[in-house]
This record gives sequence, structure tokens and C-alpha cells, in this order.
Amino acid sequence: MAKLVADQIVDMLANAGVKRIYAVTGDSLNHINDAVRRDGRIQWIHVRHEETGAYAAGADAQLLGIGCCAGSSGPGHVHLINGLYDAHRSGAPVIALASTCETTEFGSNYFQETNTIKLFDDCSCFNQVAATPQQAPRMLQMALQHAIGKQGVAVVGIPGDVAASNAVDITMSTQLYHPRPVIRPAEAELQSLATLLKSAKKIAIYCGHGAMPAHDEIVQLSQLLKAPVSYSFRAKMGIQYDNPHEVGMTGLLGIASAYKSMHEADVLLLLGTDFPYAPFLPEKTKTVQIDIQPERLGRRTNLEMGLCGDIRDTLVALLPMLTPQQDADFLDAMLEFHKEVEKRLQTYVDDRGKEEAISPEFVASVINVLATSEAIFTVDTGMTNVWAARYLQGSAKRVLLGSFNHGSMANALPQAIGASLAHKGRQVIALCGDGGISMCLGDLMTIKQYHLPIKIIVFNNRSLGMVKLEMEVAGIPEWQTDMLNPDFAAVATAMGISSYTIKSPDDVQKTLTTALSSNEPALVSIYTNPNSLAMPPKIEFAQMKGYALWMGKMILGGRYEDVFDAIKSNYKHLKDVL
Repeated sequence: MAKLVADQIVDMLANAGVKRIYAVTGDSLNHINDAVRRDGRIQWIHVRHEETGAYAAGADAQLLGIGCCAGSSGPGHVHLINGLYDAHRSGAPVIALASTCETTEFGSNYFQETNTIKLFDDCSCFNQVAATPQQAPRMLQMALQHAIGKQGVAVVGIPGDVAASNAVDITMSTQLYHPRPVIRPAEAELQSLATLLKSAKKIAIYCGHGAMPAHDEIVQLSQLLKAPVSYSFRAKMGIQYDNPHEVGMTGLLGIASAYKSMHEADVLLLLGTDFPYAPFLPEKTKTVQIDIQPERLGRRTNLEMGLCGDIRDTLVALLPMLTPQQDADFLDAMLEFHKEVEKRLQTYVDDRGKEEAISPEFVASVINVLATSEAIFTVDTGMTNVWAARYLQGSAKRVLLGSFNHGSMANALPQAIGASLAHKGRQVIALCGDGGISMCLGDLMTIKQYHLPIKIIVFNNRSLGMVKLEMEVAGIPEWQTDMLNPDFAAVATAMGISSYTIKSPDDVQKTLTTALSSNEPALVSIYTNPNSLAMPPKIEFAQMKGYALWMGKMILGGRYEDVFDAIKSNYKHLKDVL
């Protein structure tokens, strides 16, 4: 049998390190599917929805360096869009194969025809259609190099007739290159930064995802400068551990100590972060931003200096230029305040809740203790994010995946599929909201089919919790946020997955211990308190006013019980507001 373009594509993907293609096969994708079967080096993962496949491929890419998903004809690759947006905004190198109708039908409004160039243009760094057998390998090579070099999604449109054509050898390279240049600011810029840091008495460091590879250098820098270290949610696992000067997160999910350290500093160092929430950044502090992507500099806050460089490369060059700061008063004060904030957070854990209204903070704290030191967590966007941000603790090997930049619902379960396949043998825990998991229940069968020992924890608060909170602080009566949920445990049981339901705080420890220690997939549905709130580290008067307005409107509307339940559930927050 002659080698087909489909075989050529699969061979190049396998040589580039692709281990899996997440897809639903069909029509224009069938030749590639068959080439995967014949080659044997790549596993075809039959997901129940292509969006799940795109999220799983994004997890593959973040954990292993490259991922791949595919969608057939128009409807199949349209389903990839949300997961590809998330991967692209997360800087995950993903190859998306968008199979299309035959080239002879282009532009004829053919059955299932889509314009892949227009469709994927906003969520990719490379996006082309191979119209001939000669183009296919060249475009795939360019797609692979773009995905790795630019850290994003690369889309290759593959018409069905091109995939079925005989392969044509090309003279261009088909090897994937992984250059690792040293990128740091110029010597004069580093000297200017060192001079600024030497003149400051109170310095704070804020780290984003781009700073994670420089953990040790950041700890050394904080010790030299006597500077407290805060971090973004995405950077939590890579910066928090073995860091004696960490003071937590800031932002919508953060805590007061990180916010305070940044606002009381003379100089703030932003390292490898594109932190989007300007109201949480100080306006009067001298701010220095260092990022490997110079187009990000200064777009969130006014800067004293904006420098381009890889964080680790930059700090390796900067550290010898610095002298130890002798005055530790600022650092000591921030660390002491951080201890006080952690005590307050513990009060939410100690109040375990009641029947069918278990405190989600208590649940998250138990999961943190029971999970292994090498656990991979995936977390849904929404209130589940809050509990994970505040109660999961980092370690040298723990990993946290989420939709941190795209902010999509229903990402945790699909990302857990990718994580479990990428790291067989490691514990994978998906922290799902009831709204999120409701969107992707079908892919519980993917977990079952491939025998993935994922632990799915559903924070079942019977509402769209984050949306409900947004309405409350805006003074809007909550409307259409309540959810009539199925019995998630019964659904999982019907699919052959071990499942548990927890309605009492007394059952949390024992049931989670049983579920997490299993070598099989398991789902645990926990009835958490729908009225549990998450106060941000900065309480605006407008938020307090809005919350009071919400209560007034609810009372006038006759919903007394809802207001009283919210007050009883959140009395602990009074000390954060007053």
C-alpha cells in the first residue's frame, strides 16, 4: 500500500512527540484515524465531545510540551473552539487537525463546509489549509514549529481528499526544533534595576506563571531584598512551596496579606505576569515589570521600568549585582499579617457547616490534606476556584490546571482526562462545580472507557455560585442562578464509576479518604452551602452598598429566608469588612 498523506501526517506528529489525538472520528477525518491505527505509536482517544478533546489536548501540552486534537468536517472542528481558545490563551502548544470537505467542493456551500481560516483565526498562532499533497507536510511542519516557538495553538486544515492522496516527499525539514536561547535585559538595564532596588526600603515581589521555573532564584531574591512574595492563582503551585517569604495571592480570589504587601511597598516587582485586574495593583508604588513578551509591558499599570527577559535568565544575571537588605521590618510585618489572615481562613474550615450545607472551605481543606504530594488538580471556573485558591497548598511536584485566562466553565473534567493520560500513576483530582460538570457528563464515559483513575469531586451547591455572588455585589436580585441537578452519583454509577454522595459534614473525611485511595475512577458529590461567599482582599464601598441593596430588594420581594440564610452563612466575613 502506498504511503498516504494521512500516514505522513501521523508519522510527523509521532516524531514530534505527540502521544495522543483527542477526537471524534468521522468522514473527512477517517483516513487520519486509520493511519493512527496502522502506525501504532499514537493513541486515538475517543472523547464524547470535541470540546473535551481540545481541553484534554491543552492539558497534555501544559504537562508534556505538546498536545493534539482533531475535529471532522464543519461541526466537529467547530466544537473544538472553546477548548482551543483556552489552550491558546494559556500558552499551550496544541496542534489542531481540522478536517474539511474535499477541495473540489470549496466555496460551494457544500454539506458541512466551513471556512477554517476565518473560524480559527482568533485562537491560533498558525492557521492554514493544505489544498494539495505537497502542502500538507510543509504546513504541518510550520504548524509544529509555530506551536512550540510561539507557545500556542496551530491549526492545519486537512481536506478529506488530500488526506487520502499519495504522499509526496518534500525537501524542507520535517524535524521539530526546540531552541532555548538566553533572553534577558541588557546589562545597562539590569544595572539600573539593581540601583533602584538598592535605594528602596520596602520591596514586594509578585509572580505569575512565567516565573515558575525560577522558583529557587525568586526565593534567593526575596531573601536578599527582604521582600514578601505573592503570586497569581496559576503560579501558586510553582511559587508557594518551600518559600519562607510567601504571603499568598491577590486578585479576585486572593487574600488580604498579598494585597497589603503590594500596596505598602516602595517598589513592586512584577515577574512573568500579565495580571489583568488593575484595581488590585497599586497606583503610587514604583512598579517594575519583567516579561518575556515585551508587548505585555505596561498594559495593566503604570511602570517605572519595563524589561524584556525570561525570568530565570534575568534573575541569574541580576542577583550578583545586588547587596543584602539589612532592614527586615517590612518583611516581618507582612509575614505577621499573613499569619493573621491564615488564622481567619481557618475559621471557615472550623465551621464545617450542616446537613446539605457543608462549608466548601472545610471540604477543600480536607482534600488538601488527603491528596498526595504529587497530585495533579484540575479546577472549574467559579466558586470552586476560590476554595482551591485559598486551601490547596503547593508542593515541589503538585500541579494545578484550570481555565485561568479564558475563564470558561466545564474545564476541570476534560483537563483531568488529559492529565491522567499524560501522567499515568499520578493522582489526578478534578474539582468540579455542579454547573461545570453538568456540561460534560457524557465524557464520564471517556473516563470509564479508558480506565482513568480520576477522582471527580463535585461541589454541589445547586446554583451558579459565582454568578450569584456577582449579582449580589451589584445589588441585583439573583435570577436564574438556581440549578435543579440530577443525582450526580447515580449518573456516575450508571456509567460504571464508583460514586458517593456526602450530605453531612461528619461524612466528609471518611468518604473522601475512601474515594481518593481507590485505584479506580470515582465521583463524589458533596452538598455544599449555596450561600457561602468569597470576600476579595479589597472590599469596595460600592460592593458593600450593592450587597445591602441586594438584601433590600430580596426582602421587598418576599425572599426573607434567602437573605437570612446568606447572613447566617457568612457572619465570619464581618471581620473582613469592618
